Amino acid sequence: MSSHFPKRIVCLTEEGVETLFEIGMGHLVVGVSAFVERPLEAKQLPVVCAFTGGSVKKIMNCEPDLVLGFSDIQKDLARDLIAQGLSVYIANHRSISGILSYIKMLGYMVGAPLRTDELITKLEAKIQVAQDFAKTLKVKPRVYIEEWDEPMICGIEWFNEIVQLCGGISVTNEISQKGSLAKDRFVSSEQIGALNPDMILACWCGKEVDKESFKNRVGLKDTDAVLKNRIIELDPAIFLQPGPAPILDGIDQLIEIFKNFDPNA
Repeated sequence: MSSHFPKRIVCLTEEGVETLFEIGMGHLVVGVSAFVERPLEAKQLPVVCAFTGGSVKKIMNCEPDLVLGFSDIQKDLARDLIAQGLSVYIANHRSISGILSYIKMLGYMVGAPLRTDELITKLEAKIQVAQDFAKTLKVKPRVYIEEWDEPMICGIEWFNEIVQLCGGISVTNEISQKGSLAKDRFVSSEQIGALNPDMILACWCGKEVDKESFKNRVGLKDTDAVLKNRIIELDPAIFLQPGPAPILDGIDQLIEIFKNFDPNA
């Protein structure tokens, strides 16, 4: 029966890698993205791509029977791989429920239903921890989630949802829910300034956050978040990965941040 399942998988993004390792199927992964961080052993695997592009030759050399990717940004690479006769699955989920569905789909696809269900149960328990914690907050911080600085892009849907699960109030909630593409989540410093967030959770994909830069943005520089120096850098490998990471580790980090929030400090 196991002969019918994939045996060699190339993962063009991080969430597939972590999911497979979490369910004990990491041995199937034969190629990864240059941005893979979790787990550490995955960093030893052959690098075959960045995020938007990759080497068809390197991927072909891995002899995969399945290639996993994410979003429309990888459509050109996916097309080229399909043209070479490879089986390619591009996920396009944006929400927490989408993350759970993706994990279940992938786990069953590789023939590991029991371990997959165990992981889903673990993730659902973590979500419940976040919800229980949120009920204990006397003051809920108003949060601006920033995914990129130029142009300013507010947090993607699953990031936005996790912040709110933990008791934060996302000041760009409506935009994050509707904006599945980055271009749909462009905001201005004046726009965020008018919303006056209590804190900024900055998570720039691909570069270190420059906290001083917030002090130079018209409108934003006069917010409580900037004036009271509540600018917190978060790890994109955790929060911008649509897989287990934002739930497994992201929730714990946000609970620690919100637990110490004092609007008068």
